[in-house]
Amino acid sequence: MKEKTRIMIFGTFDIVHPGHEHFFKQARGLATNPFLIVSVARDQNVLRIKGNLPRNSEKKRKAALAKLAYIDKVVLSGIKKHLPHIIKEKPDIIALGYDQTNYTKNLKRDLAQAGLKVSIRRLKPHKPHQYKTSLLI
Repeated sequence: MKEKTRIMIFGTFDIVHPGHEHFFKQARGLATNPFLIVSVARDQNVLRIKGNLPRNSEKKRKAALAKLAYIDKVVLSGIKKHLPHIIKEKPDIIALGYDQTNYTKNLKRDLAQAGLKVSIRRLKPHKPHQYKTSLLI
């Protein structure tokens, strides 16, 4: 059996909506034999970046994602440093959402310096004016 391609994505995922489902499926579509790892943003990082806490705690968000059949593994992101949990998972591909800008500026360089060669791909939005958590909550 062919070795699985480890694909890692990141997000808050406060409520899982069709935009997220499209994101997960689009990320899986980057490989013929995907293993999708979802990194869930920590509550205190969401507060720092977005200015408010998510409706659901990081534990609840992680548990909800773990129930989805097309996600193979769910992890919590780092609190102060974002690289260690990525390095631990050793992704082959990092798939970024169309609007993700935090921690992305020198990501490829920083991972290479840590000894991890990763392909970074930017995914396309799916009806962003309709399916965005901030619009749905």
